[in-house]
Amino acid sequence: MATTDSVFQRTLSNMLTEIFDGPPGQEAYLLNPGDPGLLRQLDTIEASAASKRRMPGRTTIAAHIDHVHFGLSILNRWAAGEPNPWAGADWNASWQRTTVTEDQWRTLRNGLRHEAEKWRKVVATRTNWDDMSAAAALSTAAHTGYHFGAIRQILSGLNG
Repeated sequence: MATTDSVFQRTLSNMLTEIFDGPPGQEAYLLNPGDPGLLRQLDTIEASAASKRRMPGRTTIAAHIDHVHFGLSILNRWAAGEPNPWAGADWNASWQRTTVTEDQWRTLRNGLRHEAEKWRKVVATRTNWDDMSAAAALSTAAHTGYHFGAIRQILSGLNG
């Protein structure tokens, strides 16, 4: 593995850990030290809150998580060798799950956790990065970070 590739791989792996699990120790680039990260944050949210709209016409936390889960599952299919999992992907459908029961919420969180772990393993073990794979990998950090921020905004509106 080229030095540049190993630095990219290590840095991106750390960023994904920070987003999903919170910053390791005092090393924080996206979140504040001590932040729980997305997955532990979601575990503190009940299905009823995940299903509430902060404002009429706006989406819910459940919809954000279903969308992120869908995106990661597509990337994992691509990483497993599927040539074009984006063909026919219905991104609008990934926003349709706006309400969840407690069982559905637990299943959705577990599905996200599973896809996130699979993707992190892909990033941690990839030894050669080309433009497409690097862009796909970087987009997961940016995309998930965006939705994490949106979820925090919804939570502040629900609690405030």
